[in-house]
Amino acid sequence: MTDHIHIARRRLLRAAIAGTGAALLTGCDALSNSQRFVDVLGVAEPLNQRIQRVLTGHRLAAEFPESMISPVFRPNGSTNPQTPEYLAMKGDGFANYRLQIVGLVERPLEFSLDALRAMPTRTQITRHDCVEGWSVIGKWSGVPLAYLLDLARLRPSAREVVFHCFDDIAGDGSRYYESIDLADACHPQTIVAHSLNGSPVPVANGAPVRMRIERKLGYKQPKYVRLIEVVDSHARFGAGRGGYWEDMGYDWWGGI
Repeated sequence: MTDHIHIARRRLLRAAIAGTGAALLTGCDALSNSQRFVDVLGVAEPLNQRIQRVLTGHRLAAEFPESMISPVFRPNGSTNPQTPEYLAMKGDGFANYRLQIVGLVERPLEFSLDALRAMPTRTQITRHDCVEGWSVIGKWSGVPLAYLLDLARLRPSAREVVFHCFDDIAGDGSRYYESIDLADACHPQTIVAHSLNGSPVPVANGAPVRMRIERKLGYKQPKYVRLIEVVDSHARFGAGRGGYWEDMGYDWWGGI
């Protein structure tokens, strides 16, 4: 599914609302704030996710030859976090960085950047699709998230993974977060990336590590990741919709 399909869906929804007439439009705000309307959307989204899971299965996102790597990998979202903890780590070249894995695991773990670089690595040349409508191709290397989750040993109640980040994209003291289900977390192309085009990930692209979840749109691939939390549901985080942009109205699935 591409960004164009997501945009088309929004246009279709607006057209459907417009077609119901002025009477409905005048009551639109009340409808959107009603619990019944929220409940209907809550039922529809899981159905949409199940349908997409059936259609896509565990297929791989397209991978490309090195000749197609973009000259510049355009960054999305935050490009230079100013949170105190991030600035301190950047100042020492991320020598004190630790990636934590916590939550519904038998063995909570943490890894330095050097430890991550020494682990089994997957390299993939893939296309980043932004919801704004642009795309760019880059070569990413990193540790498969499934490998780290195996080391941590998931508990039976584990269902999803929440990524907590260093950047404060809203400038209000909050921190960016995102989440995916375990099927996407354990997909072979889901990696904790520490390298872009053969060099350490630049700050603008998410240093020291970012997620590459290649079957998702750009906003589902968080940068500046500090902690990975295994949970039974994302409902208790943020506004309960599964991510920073989802809390603003984006789709939680975010698939391509």
